[in-house]
Amino acid sequence: MEKHSDHIKDADTSHWVQTLAPVWARPFLQLARYDRPIGFWLLVIPCWAGMALANLDQSWNWVDLWLAILFGVGALLMRGAGCTYNDILDRDLDAKVARTRNRPLVIGTITLRQAIWFLVAQGAFGFAVWLCLPDMAKWVAISALPLVALYPVMKRITWWPQAWLGLTFNWGALVGFVAVSGELTSPALWLYAGLACWTLGYDTIYAHQDREDDALIGVKSTARLFGKHSKWAIAVIYFICLGLLMLAGITQAGSLEVDLQKQADYAVFLATGLLTLNLSNQAFNTDFDDADKCLKAFRSNQRFGIEYVILLALAPLLMTLLIQMQA
Repeated sequence: MEKHSDHIKDADTSHWVQTLAPVWARPFLQLARYDRPIGFWLLVIPCWAGMALANLDQSWNWVDLWLAILFGVGALLMRGAGCTYNDILDRDLDAKVARTRNRPLVIGTITLRQAIWFLVAQGAFGFAVWLCLPDMAKWVAISALPLVALYPVMKRITWWPQAWLGLTFNWGALVGFVAVSGELTSPALWLYAGLACWTLGYDTIYAHQDREDDALIGVKSTARLFGKHSKWAIAVIYFICLGLLMLAGITQAGSLEVDLQKQADYAVFLATGLLTLNLSNQAFNTDFDDADKCLKAFRSNQRFGIEYVILLALAPLLMTLLIQMQA
């Protein structure tokens, strides 16, 4: 009989899940991907970006801080629940892919029954976070459930599961914007569309790790669809992404009072400009035939996203201080 290691291929062996967590808890933490926190960051960044866009005309306050913490906790829980749900549905496919064949449900360190109860527990805590959101944000957030529920089946029926993931993963941009502004306006929609393109690009890079295994078992992806044209396809996707993000910021800035538009425009250009440099480098300098380099490029999006949010959030305040110093 083939022996399995409990090491997940794309996880960090020095992570606290592997070194500090109790042995009995490790399979559950692995199932929820706590040993691969990149997914948490890529889920919460859109929430914070939505908040930052809605706050272009003002400094953040204590209520915003509370919302940001709620989104962080919610993203942690919902990402774990989503991964658990995905692994329950994909356990047979995961056994056939090199990167996923050592996941807990595949090797039996967690039973299906245990995984289902773990999913229910994460959902219950997530519901508690949902109850703390402003009323309109609650309804926007709950509207994402059909996207979440259908995502695992997309790779079986369409060549564009990464596009569906983009729609799913970035719904938080709408929730974050509405939580701060109390309304859903066009800048939020442009931001959502732009971030969805960002996810389409970086998850295509991620999918190149499994391209050969996916072909053998019939799983579809944009990595297989684009093939040798991936470099230019991702470059075009990122170009559209950046254009939409710029449009979101400029549209929001244009809705502000005249004396605030300049500060807001600076925030938009600074944040989007740095992201442009980062994504251009990623699109053209990643070797899509090297799985390790694809994983490294994918993980770099955590830093790109955090930088984008920080600049979008802080630039209006910094520009206001600069103008006051010059007055």
